[in-house]
Amino acid sequence: MLKSLIKKDLQECWEALEYEYSDNYYVEVPKNPEHGDFSTNAALANAKNNRLKPLDMAAQIVELLKKKRHYKSVSIAGNGFINFVLANNRYHKTLIDIFEAGDKYGQSEYGEGKKVLIEFVSANPTGPLNVVNARAAAYGDTLYKIMNYAGFKAKREYYINDSGNQVDVLAESLELRYREILGEDIGELPPGTYQGEYVKDLALKLRAKEGTKIMHYSEADKLEKMKEFALEEIHEMQYSSLEKFGVEFDSWVSEKMLRSQGVIEEVLSYLAEANCTYESEEAVWFASSKYGDEKDRVLMKSDGEITYFVPDLAYHLTKYHRGFDHIIDVLGPDHHGYVPRLTAAMRALQFDETKLEIIFLQQVNLFEGGEKVKMSKRTGNIITMDELIDEVGVDAARYFFLEKKPSAHLNFDLELAKKESSENPVYYCQYAHARICSVMKRAKKEKVNLKDFNTKDLTRLKSAEEIALIKKMVEFPELLVSASVAREPHRLAFYTYDLATLFHRYYQKYQVLNSARPELSKARLYLLTAVKETLAIALNLMGITAPESMYKSATKKKTETAAQKAKVESTEKKGSIYQKNDYDGKDDYSQINDGKDDDLIDDDDENDDDEVEVKTKKAAPKPKTKSGIAKAAGLIEKNTKTNKPEPKKDSKSTKKADSKTDKKEKSEPKKPKATKKEKKDK
Repeated sequence: MLKSLIKKDLQECWEALEYEYSDNYYVEVPKNPEHGDFSTNAALANAKNNRLKPLDMAAQIVELLKKKRHYKSVSIAGNGFINFVLANNRYHKTLIDIFEAGDKYGQSEYGEGKKVLIEFVSANPTGPLNVVNARAAAYGDTLYKIMNYAGFKAKREYYINDSGNQVDVLAESLELRYREILGEDIGELPPGTYQGEYVKDLALKLRAKEGTKIMHYSEADKLEKMKEFALEEIHEMQYSSLEKFGVEFDSWVSEKMLRSQGVIEEVLSYLAEANCTYESEEAVWFASSKYGDEKDRVLMKSDGEITYFVPDLAYHLTKYHRGFDHIIDVLGPDHHGYVPRLTAAMRALQFDETKLEIIFLQQVNLFEGGEKVKMSKRTGNIITMDELIDEVGVDAARYFFLEKKPSAHLNFDLELAKKESSENPVYYCQYAHARICSVMKRAKKEKVNLKDFNTKDLTRLKSAEEIALIKKMVEFPELLVSASVAREPHRLAFYTYDLATLFHRYYQKYQVLNSARPELSKARLYLLTAVKETLAIALNLMGITAPESMYKSATKKKTETAAQKAKVESTEKKGSIYQKNDYDGKDDYSQINDGKDDDLIDDDDENDDDEVEVKTKKAAPKPKTKSGIAKAAGLIEKNTKTNKPEPKKDSKSTKKADSKTDKKEKSEPKKPKATKKEKKDK
C-alpha cells in the first residue's frame, strides 16, 4: 500500500533525472522508529549503473521527493540509505481505504490462484485425537485460511492410515478387552497393545451390537470384524473432534482405498523401470542413497510384506497427478528421517521435488499445576482434543497452539489458557474487539453515527497513538502475504496481539466519545471501526471468535481437570468417513493490564526397514497396467465435493447394507496369499 507509493515516487525521480534503474532494491519498515516510517536502499542499488556515488544519487532523489506533500520528511542516512516520514494526511487517506475495504481488508491476489494441497493431522486411526493432533489441526487450518485470503487456492486433506501393523494391533487390543468384559481374566495386557479406556468403550459398544456371536467366528474373521468396527468408530470419533475444533477437510484419503487400486504394484514397477530397485536376501530395496538419502530403504520385506514407505509414496504420487503447484505435508518431529527417502523417490521418478514441502511441528508439552502431563495412546494416559476443548475452550486452544513458530517446542499452560484477564493473550485480543463493540453501542445510544461523516475531519486524528494504530493496520496485508509464504501462521497471532495492545493503550488514554467535540468523536469512531474490522478478520482467519461482549464466567470451577480425566467422552455420531470417501516472530507477550478489565467482561510403521546386507541386484515385480495411481487421484478429486460423511443409518438399514456388502464380498473372493516358495520363484 504505502510501500507501493514510495516505489512509484522513486520511479518518477529516476525518470525525471533520466537515470537507469532496476527494481532490485527494497523498501522496508526500519526496526528503529527513529529512522522513519520507511527506509530504502534504492540509491545504493542503482548508483553504480549510473556511474554515481550512492550519496550523490540519494541527494538528488531526496531533493525531488521533498516537494511531495505526503512526506513529512525525507532524509539521507549512512552511505546512501533514504529514510521517509509520511505526513499525517497520507495516513488519513490510507485509513479511508482500510475503512472502505471493510471485511475484505488485507485480501490480495498474491497467490495468483496457484493450487495448494495442505495435508495435516493425518493421525493413525487407533485412538482419539490428542493435544499433539490439536496443534497440527490449528496450524494447518489457519495456514489454509491465510493462503486462500492471500490469493492461493488451497485445499485441506487428511490421510487415513487404515492399513498396516498399527490397525492389526488395534484389533488385537479390542479382542482382549472384549474377552475381558465377557468375564475372562486376561491378566496384564501385553506390551505394545493399546491400553486406553477408549478401547474398553469400543468393546462395550461392540458387545451391545454383536453380543457373544462374534466370538464364534474364526480367529481371522473375528479380528477382521473387530478391526472394521474399531476403525469405523474411531473415524467417527476423530471427525467429531475436528468438527468441534472448527476444522474441516476437503478430502479424506484412505490407505486401504489406495491399495485397492493397485498402487503398490504400480509404485514398485515405476521404481524398477527407473533402475533404482534391487533384491537382497529376498527383500526388495530402493537404492535411495543414489538420490541423496543416507542409506537404501526396504520396499518389500523377505516375508512379502511391504514397508510403510510404499503406500505413502503412492499417496504422494496421487498428489502430483492432481496437478497441485505446492504440496505441503505437516508432520510431527519424529518424521525427520522420512523426508530424505521421499525426496529421493521424487528425484528417481523425475517428479518436481521443489513442489513438495515438509513442515515439522515440534512437540507439545502440556502443563497443569506446574507439572508436565505425559501422553501415550498405548499406555492409556491420554489427554484428548475433546478434553482440552472442554477444559479451555476452542478459542484459547487454537490461539495457544498458534503462538509459537512451528519449529519451536510449545509449552501449553492450562491455567493461563483458562484465565479471564489480560494475562491470557487470546482473551486480551478478544477483549479489544469487544471493547470497541461496546463503544459503538454507546455511540448508537448517544446518536453518534458515521452516516454524515466528512472524511476531512480525519485531520483531527493527530496523536501519536492514533497514527500508530493506522500504521499497524497498514502492515496487515503484507503480514498475511509473508505468513502464507513463510508458512508461519504465528505471525498473525503476534500481529493481532500487537494491534490489540495499541488499541488498549489508546483507549486507556483518550476519551472516544465526547459530546462537546462531535467531529473528533466521529473521527475516532471511524478509526476504531477500522481497528475492529481488522481484529475481526485476524481472529476469524485463526478460527477464533470475535465477540461483541465478554462477561466473566459465573460457572463453578470444574472438579475434574483434563489431566485427571481418563475416560473418553461419548461423541455424537457423524457417520462413517467411508460412506463418503472409501477411500518471525517473538516468543513472549508483554503483560498489559488496562485497569478496565471488569467493565466489559459481559506410531506408525514408517521405520520398519529391515537391516539386510546388500549383495545382489534384481528388478522388482511389474504390474500388468499402470492406471492405479491415476485412478486413485481421480477418485479423490471426485469425492472432494462430497466431503462430509453422511449420518449413520439405523440398525435395520445398516443390516441391509451389510448384507449387500457381504454378498458383494462373496462374489469377489480374495486372492490367496502366495507362499514364501512361490514368491521366491516369482
